[in-house]
Amino acid sequence: MKRCVIVGGAEINNYEFIREKLCTTDYVIFCDSGLTHLEHLQVKPSLIVGDFDSHENPRLDVETIVLPCEKDDTDTVFAVKEAIKRGFENFLLIGVVGARLDHTLGNVSILLYLDSLGKKGCIMDDYSEMEIVSEMPVSITNDYSFFSILNITGCAKGITITGAKYPLADAEITCEYQYGVSNEVLPGETAAVSVKHGKLLLIKIQNQKK
Repeated sequence: MKRCVIVGGAEINNYEFIREKLCTTDYVIFCDSGLTHLEHLQVKPSLIVGDFDSHENPRLDVETIVLPCEKDDTDTVFAVKEAIKRGFENFLLIGVVGARLDHTLGNVSILLYLDSLGKKGCIMDDYSEMEIVSEMPVSITNDYSFFSILNITGCAKGITITGAKYPLADAEITCEYQYGVSNEVLPGETAAVSVKHGKLLLIKIQNQKK
């Protein structure tokens, strides 16, 4: 399945780590100030979108959609919707979490939007990967130092975690008490997370301390 990679303007420090996750077959959309990462990522844009209020339009020989500055969708949300129109089912978002908490939370909600449409979405930064756990269980390998599950939809019941230091069985996590932070995969095991009602945000941390 061909993947759509969407590049936002949030800070990226470990370009080598991010580049290792990219494929030559990816369809790459750069969103406005995400173009600051163009040279470091060493990929050619498939599409450029933005209102260009935070980065000059580079006027490359690449399809470019110029958006109005005043609109309901952010440049990143527009890029996701445009990619869905073009038939993509698998999404990787990079450069979308960082100093602007409002943009970060808004971009995390894109994962919920994609999941509601039955599409696969992942957000990656310098040291973590985020995805939604809903109808299907999700596995976590020993490649990750820690993982956390957060209730971000108001209802998360029937949560089960296996193969981890802190297992759960048919549990509930509320938005007011997020006790699913900083779990660990047991040595030699593959952890699994599932939820019967609601959705969870799964954050997998690579090689980091608690």
